Amino acid sequence: LIEESEALQCQAAEVTAEELAQRLPDLKVGLVHGRLKSTEKAAVMEQFKLGELDVLVATTVIEVGVDVPNASLIIIENPERLGLAQLHQLRGRVGRGEQASFCVLMYHPPLLANAKARLQALRDSQDGFVIAEKDLEIRGPGEVLGTRQTGMMQFRLANFERDKGWIEPVREMAPGLMRHPQRVQALIKRWLGEKIRYGDV
Repeated sequence: LIEESEALQCQAAEVTAEELAQRLPDLKVGLVHGRLKSTEKAAVMEQFKLGELDVLVATTVIEVGVDVPNASLIIIENPERLGLAQLHQLRGRVGRGEQASFCVLMYHPPLLANAKARLQALRDSQDGFVIAEKDLEIRGPGEVLGTRQTGMMQFRLANFERDKGWIEPVREMAPGLMRHPQRVQALIKRWLGEKIRYGDV
């Protein structure tokens, strides 16, 4: 699936670069995607950084490690398919210089509720911490001790967003509680009975 998705991204980027080169003959168009060798990617990025390219068509390989202060416009196609953190990283590729910068999101309605929430969060804030909190709220934290990276946790009592103020105090109390397991067992039984299942970690 990853291989197929990457191949489709590269294909779409190549088609877009060709179209732009035909429609904008006065502009120099470059192309970067995940199937290029590292040296080829670096060469194209250097050209873009030096102003030898006017337009750069790229897949999401540019989301990190690209610092081009003169880049002032990014157009993201199909942003509804990307995660909020990834969109925030991509938006961060522009606005590094003194010029006014813009991020345009080109999506296909109708959007699912989660996709709408992600795009709205991106419009509402440029603060990475706010974006991360919103991303956690929308996607769910997954499993802290498992392999699932998204989705709602199976906690019956805790909610990361609502209870975040309790996480640090509970973490500090945990070693003391673990030194007296019998007392903990008795308290759990008293407060929760047999309703909650939990495991040793």
